[in-house]
Amino acid sequence: MWPKADLRNKKQMIYRIKVLTNCLLVILLLVSCTTKNEEEILPGAYQLEEYLPLLSGKKVGFYGNHTSLINGTHTIDSLLAHQINITTVFSPEHGIKGNAADGEIIEIQPHKYDFKLFSLYGRSKKPTKEQLANTEVLLVDIQDVGVRFYTYSSTLTYLMDKCAELNIPVIILDRPNPNGSYVAGPVLDSCCYSIVGMHPIPVVYGLTLGELAIMINEEGWLSDKNKVNLKVIPVKNWKHDTFYSLPVRPSPNLPNNLSVALYPSLALFEGSKVSIGRGTEMQFQVNGHPLIRDSSFSFKPTPNLGSKYPKLEGELCFGQSFVNTKITYEFNINYFIDYYNLLENELGEDFFKPYISKLIGNKIFQQQIASGMSAEEIKLTWEPQLSEFKILRNKYLLYE
Repeated sequence: MWPKADLRNKKQMIYRIKVLTNCLLVILLLVSCTTKNEEEILPGAYQLEEYLPLLSGKKVGFYGNHTSLINGTHTIDSLLAHQINITTVFSPEHGIKGNAADGEIIEIQPHKYDFKLFSLYGRSKKPTKEQLANTEVLLVDIQDVGVRFYTYSSTLTYLMDKCAELNIPVIILDRPNPNGSYVAGPVLDSCCYSIVGMHPIPVVYGLTLGELAIMINEEGWLSDKNKVNLKVIPVKNWKHDTFYSLPVRPSPNLPNNLSVALYPSLALFEGSKVSIGRGTEMQFQVNGHPLIRDSSFSFKPTPNLGSKYPKLEGELCFGQSFVNTKITYEFNINYFIDYYNLLENELGEDFFKPYISKLIGNKIFQQQIASGMSAEEIKLTWEPQLSEFKILRNKYLLYE
């Protein structure tokens, strides 16, 4: 047995050890929380202290949609709560709520606010002087996916163009690019300029919307080589190779991270007779055609929120599913080549739609595939311009 004095000393020692242990646990918890907060990705919109002073007392125009969020609250609501005077709002393809179908022309968008709301995906894709008449500064907050034919960046270009002309400053609240870890695809040829390709950049350009806007501005790609007074509020704690899970789908037909990663590759099928799952809930995660009979996987496109008139509507399509596969960030043209080879005998040149040249960005891709060139051979033809672009890209990187 322990002597009474030794027992008392032992109890005191155990008590002190417990106190010290608890203190250490508290310290570790605080350090852990601090580290977590330091590493938390903070899009530009979250950093109110950086841009509210630039908006105070100004008539503010806003370009965004349903992706314009600060911890689940719409950026517009946050700005109004801080007494910012929003006078005009511009929305892109799919509308301010992000629920209009692909390619749907949008004119009227009901809303509960006092400001004027203009669609830039209606009869006109460009803002007018009259629409910007009540704007002293334009604030931009929208989630891009880093692919040339995704139209949000084209709409931004039209806004920058008009703001440069009218001497209206533009502030971009930057957000991570989920496809920002790589650069791939052919650089757009000048013969193929359209709203799905406005600048000499590759299909996957490895820049955030803020970085791309700086490049557009500094390279003289606005009308008449004008420059806009541009400021970007960068993302904190993000690098180009950092995985970023989008808090909401950026558009109706990109429902999850897998579809966003596959989008650059599978979107090429928009320039063909093959379906990529529009009219299902597996958009940009499957592909197929009724003439492919040797596949156990099938789906039937029907009209839904994302697509009112899906390709091959009501037809049973057989093909390939990527659902539940590992997310890989790459631009893979083998999918497109494989389907051409499978359907060449039945469809021939009818496999292609004219739209393919606008998507890929040149008029020789169709010829290259029809002539039997491999993916590697085709990629070699992109290399000189792609290497030049990568050098140019380095000038405008805000993130490692």
